[in-house]
Amino acid sequence: MQAQAANDSHPAVAPQTPAPLKGPALFLLTVAAALSTFMEILDITIANVSIPTIAGSLGVSTSQGTWIISAYSVAAAIAVPLTGWLARRVGEVKLFVVSVLAFTLMSALAAFSVNLPMLVICRLLQGLVSGPMVPLSQTLLVRNFPPEKRGAALGLWAMTVILAPICGPLLGGYISDNYHWSWIFLINIPIGLFGAITIWTLMRKRDSVTEKIPLDITGLALMVVGIGSLQLMLEIGKDHDWFASPLIVSLGVIAAVALTFFIAWVLTSRQPVVDLQLFKDINFRYGVILLSVGFMTYFGSVVIFPLWLQAVMGYTSAQAGMAMAPVGIFTLILSPLIGRNIASLNLRALATFSFIVMGGVSLWNSLLSLEVGFWDIVNPRLVQGIGMACFFMPVQSLMLSNITPDRMAAASGLSNFLRTLGAAMGTAISITAWEHLATSHHARLAENITQYSPASNDYLNTLRASGLSMQQTYAVVERMLNAQSYMLATNEFFVYCGFAFFALTGLVWLTKPKKGAAASGH
Repeated sequence: MQAQAANDSHPAVAPQTPAPLKGPALFLLTVAAALSTFMEILDITIANVSIPTIAGSLGVSTSQGTWIISAYSVAAAIAVPLTGWLARRVGEVKLFVVSVLAFTLMSALAAFSVNLPMLVICRLLQGLVSGPMVPLSQTLLVRNFPPEKRGAALGLWAMTVILAPICGPLLGGYISDNYHWSWIFLINIPIGLFGAITIWTLMRKRDSVTEKIPLDITGLALMVVGIGSLQLMLEIGKDHDWFASPLIVSLGVIAAVALTFFIAWVLTSRQPVVDLQLFKDINFRYGVILLSVGFMTYFGSVVIFPLWLQAVMGYTSAQAGMAMAPVGIFTLILSPLIGRNIASLNLRALATFSFIVMGGVSLWNSLLSLEVGFWDIVNPRLVQGIGMACFFMPVQSLMLSNITPDRMAAASGLSNFLRTLGAAMGTAISITAWEHLATSHHARLAENITQYSPASNDYLNTLRASGLSMQQTYAVVERMLNAQSYMLATNEFFVYCGFAFFALTGLVWLTKPKKGAAASGH
């Protein structure tokens, strides 16, 4: 808190906000920041669909290959909350450029990995250095855009955050099917070099004021243990049958104890590694909940939908990606428009509209059946893009509306960490819930297939009359039961998603935005 007071009264705060950039420099800054953000978020999901290919190439099992994802996620989750402290210590521009260059180097090393341990270590280091990239890209845009244009810039930034997780599986699947898997990492090299060189050229004389604040070793240790255990539990829980496994129970207990002590420690520390005092602001508090739960629910649907298309509907990875991609059409069109006019819009009304649209689309998805065609699947995705375009920018503006410039990096880092954690939790919870629902529906459907059921006997007799053996007949019935049970589970899952989105509409109105806050870009 003393450091905060020093920042508030320090006469050197003014150099943190020099005259805004204009013309080509402004354009290049936006492109470099947006591409760097896109690259980092893309790498969270691009490897997911490539795991079987990578595992086969390196001679390991698919389950072992999932450590490629887990290593990155755990490391990134630990690194993101450190953004605020690191930015105050070394400067936002230096930290961003170093992070991008280190991320690019780790991507190159990952591409040339010759075995799984090397690749996992490279992905771990890649996640560690990626932490500051997303929050600082947002902060650099806010600091260096004219007030009247900050909304449009953040609209583009928000668009990259939304579209990158959609493009990741599609691009990863295409590369794995048509090229060597190493290209999912090699494509980062030109993007990273362009981003780092451009940002350093434009911004090296416009860095933020630094302060030699000590590192909270105790808080950092508790955070690493707590967040690392929690993220690891979420990543591998499904493969170990969750809390039926002593390993998962141990990770859960360690996470709970470490995070409890971590919260108590940082709330009483004079120089906390993470500034939880930010939650005293009502807009930040409720904005973080809206952002985290919104992304949790959204990511749940993003994970389940392609799984249903491939496992139940028989779509290939490329076809599933094409069916999911239309969500980006209206996002691409509307995000810059909303950002450009954010100052004149009612943020709470826009966020409410977003959650109503996404809740409605979830209920629409709950009506799908095994007989749906491609366009029946695409149409809800198109409408969902409208909801996503109206979600991120208003909630982000509400959340950061009262945050002062000297705390922007810390607030962006903390909110992006909780958004990422929400997405990870959404992924883990949704897959577990979906499979549990499918198992329950399968059991109920199987109860109706008995020797005393005329309908069952007629169907079995028809299959046998077509020339199938008894074993083949029961195999056909089992496939039918699986398809129907997963279809019912998918419908029920989207009903729950719809209720979650509708519930968030009430939370929006607990925020109290200041008039004109969005216009100022915080």
